[in-house]
Amino acid sequence: MKLTVRRYRWSDLDTILALHRICLAEVGLVPGDGVYYDDDFPRIQEIYLACGGDFLVGEVSSRVVAMGGLKPVDTTTAEVCRLRVHPGFQRRGFGAAMLAALEQRAVELGFHSVVGDTTLNQEAALALYERQGWRELSRQRVGDLIVVYGEKRLVLPAVLEH
Repeated sequence: MKLTVRRYRWSDLDTILALHRICLAEVGLVPGDGVYYDDDFPRIQEIYLACGGDFLVGEVSSRVVAMGGLKPVDTTTAEVCRLRVHPGFQRRGFGAAMLAALEQRAVELGFHSVVGDTTLNQEAALALYERQGWRELSRQRVGDLIVVYGEKRLVLPAVLEH
């Protein structure tokens, strides 16, 4: 199975919202737990695309099975948000492929680093970030959950001198 990564389209909204809910339920995150929210989905154009970020989806055989967004924090840093892979398609390298695509896109958009967060009970996400060279910045208790914050400095293309 090959994952094809492309930019989000408005017609993806219902599919990615369902994917988000499935993935969070799989790790025990639910509305009201202090970290769960989904109010950004109807505003992807505004929150991710129109302000210098991006939102990508990953497809296998034309079915959306993965996603992730880049939200600018400031002129040099973007936040990786909504990194999800459908449980039926996990453990195939799709999370790593999506994270790599988001990091590459951040470089293309001119960002020098990416930040993100996950929870301690999202063990696969924690392991993925560590394998991809992220470093933990801090932890914070939110309700019954521990949120782990991390960052990665991006390798920018060398500037050629004339």
